[in-house]
Parts: sequence; C-alpha cells; structure tokens
Amino acid sequence: MPGSQRHLTTHLVDFWFARGGILVIVGLQIGIVNDLTVGPRCFAPCLELALLIPLSIGTAWVQKRARKASTDKQWHSVGELRRMLRRLAIVLTAVVTLVNSGVLIRLVAAMLSGHAGTGRTLDSLNIWVTNTVLFALWFWALDHGGPPLKGLAPDPRSDFLFAQQQTTFARTQFPNWSPGFVDYLFLAFTTATAFSPSDTLPLTVRAKLLMMAESAISLATIALVASRAVGLLS
Repeated sequence: MPGSQRHLTTHLVDFWFARGGILVIVGLQIGIVNDLTVGPRCFAPCLELALLIPLSIGTAWVQKRARKASTDKQWHSVGELRRMLRRLAIVLTAVVTLVNSGVLIRLVAAMLSGHAGTGRTLDSLNIWVTNTVLFALWFWALDHGGPPLKGLAPDPRSDFLFAQQQTTFARTQFPNWSPGFVDYLFLAFTTATAFSPSDTLPLTVRAKLLMMAESAISLATIALVASRAVGLLS
C-alpha cells in the first residue's frame, strides 16, 4: 500500500494545527477571567488537556506505525487504531462544544437579566473564536470520514466540495489535492463572518446543519456584542 502510506503522512502538520486550535481555546478559557464558566474555572481546560495529551501521543505513535506498515494485516491494525483516535478526537470536540454552548447560554441569560458587565465583550470574543475553531475541527473530523480514513477507505463520502475540486481546470492545477485543516479553518471562518461559505459547497445534510449551527452561534454572539455597544452608548 505505498499510495496509502504517502497519503497518511502527507498532512502531519494538520494534526499540529488541530492541537494548536485546542490550545488556543484552552488559553482563552484560562486567560479571560469571567463568571460564565461551566463548573469550576479550571474544570474545562483540565478536562480538555486530559483528552488532548493522550490523543496527541496516540496520534504520533500510530503515524509512526503507519510509516512502517507494509502488509495488509499491519494496515488493518493502523486503520483500527486511527478509528479509535478519531472517536477520542470527536469526544474532545464535543466536550469543548458543550462548554462553549453553556457559556453562550449563560451570556444570553446575563444580558437579558441586565447583569452585563464591561467584560462581556471579551466573553463574546472568546465564544466567537472558540466557535470558529470548533467547527473547523468538526468539518475536518467528518469530511471524507476524517483523517483516519484518508488513504485507507476506498472512496469515503465527501461532505464538502472545495474550489480545487469543482472544475477540470482546478483539478488539473491541483492534482491529487485533498483539503487540510487550514482549508476547514478558512471554511469555518468565512461561515462565521459572512454566514455563508466563500468558495466551498456543502454536499450533505450534516454539513449543511453544521454550517447553519455555526452561523447561528456566530450571529447570536455578534448580536450580543452589538446590543452591549448600543446599551453603553444610550
């Protein structure tokens, strides 16, 4: 399986980008002091790091095994291990999503009750940045079956159609191209700012639902910031 091996090792940097995204979220949770945290202030960052550290170690170990795999049995073992890591990654992303949703709900409640301090703008920025990184992780984890299936599954389903895949000319200019984490981060950023993708089409129901959810959270967050600004000026 030499072609699979090349594909498995092409986007190793994507895993570092994904880890960096989680670390940005943890940094925001620790650095921005607020009273909207879900549970004790250190609970969410510690839980996220407790999941991220073994996930990072496991990913590096499995990638090392993938580089040495040569037989069908070894590749099957690599595939099973990568599926286990994918489940752990989805759990981590789901945990951060629940925490961010909880903070947003508490922020909305604080605004409606009139208990909106000057720090709420930073809370909103935290929610917006976390939301963008989170949905980039969701897009990356679900499209084409996620990183574990790249090079191992015969023809995984695509959830998104990128510009590099849409025309014969684009496919000629970008042969053997596949989206990386930065492509999904760009998709998440444009969805959060323009409430629509700039050059990428959602193909499946779950992709459309995810983009709708991200746009809704982003719109709610921006509306909260705007309402706070109007309240300060009036």
